[in-house]
Amino acid sequence: MTTSQKLRTQAIEAAIESLDEAFFKALCEPSRVAVFKRVLLLGRADVGEIAKELPQERSVISRHLQVLHDAQIVKATKVGRQVFYEVNGGAIVERLEGLLQRTKGLVSLCCP
Repeated sequence: MTTSQKLRTQAIEAAIESLDEAFFKALCEPSRVAVFKRVLLLGRADVGEIAKELPQERSVISRHLQVLHDAQIVKATKVGRQVFYEVNGGAIVERLEGLLQRTKGLVSLCCP
């Protein structure tokens, strides 16, 4: 395998790995996207507030929020017994910028 072929293969593998991250898996579920939209609209809210306009029960919303939190899409702050969620803008920008950089490298190697 030539150096060019190795670089191309590495770039493709990095791009595929990016798409397999928890970040994208968390956002591929329509219900979870709806939860994310609610958090975006509300700014900072607890599970009860987030669940008010959604068809799922609070326990389901809590699980969706946990997946979004694990993927660093939202951050959680505990105040007493309540947990407040808000969008983790910095982490989202960092992930998307990383994907953009890997994609730029991939385009020059495979699909100019």
